[in-house]
Amino acid sequence: MEQSADVVREVESQCRERGLRLTPTRRRVLEMVIAADGPVKAYDLLDQLKSEQPKAAPPTIYRALDFLLANHFIHRLESLNAFVSCFHPSHMHQGQFLICERCQTVIEIHEPSLQKGLAAIAERNQFKPSRQVLEIYGTCSSCRRQ
Repeated sequence: MEQSADVVREVESQCRERGLRLTPTRRRVLEMVIAADGPVKAYDLLDQLKSEQPKAAPPTIYRALDFLLANHFIHRLESLNAFVSCFHPSHMHQGQFLICERCQTVIEIHEPSLQKGLAAIAERNQFKPSRQVLEIYGTCSSCRRQ
């Protein structure tokens, strides 16, 4: 839980430094993504938010998620169409994830050499990437022990 509070404080700090507006709804959606046990879908977030804000509608969630994604405060897992928290929002980076196929645990990795290697491959092919999400599926150590 302490790590969650640290992430929220870091996002608040980043918003102040960058002149961004972390509205109460954006903050609440961030907290819900951080609190999720794993990847969380937009409509699950909407259901949670409706318990606090009965008039919340899909655009409310999607606008908050768009803001959080655009500023690298959360990540979108493309293959799962779900969201996970970024636990180091002050470092601009691309998403690299290890995803357990059994328990859905997601481990965010940060390997600059991997990012640079992929950028070099794109450049050699005269390709300009707009974003990058690397998702590696397999089995986590906990599930392998079972």
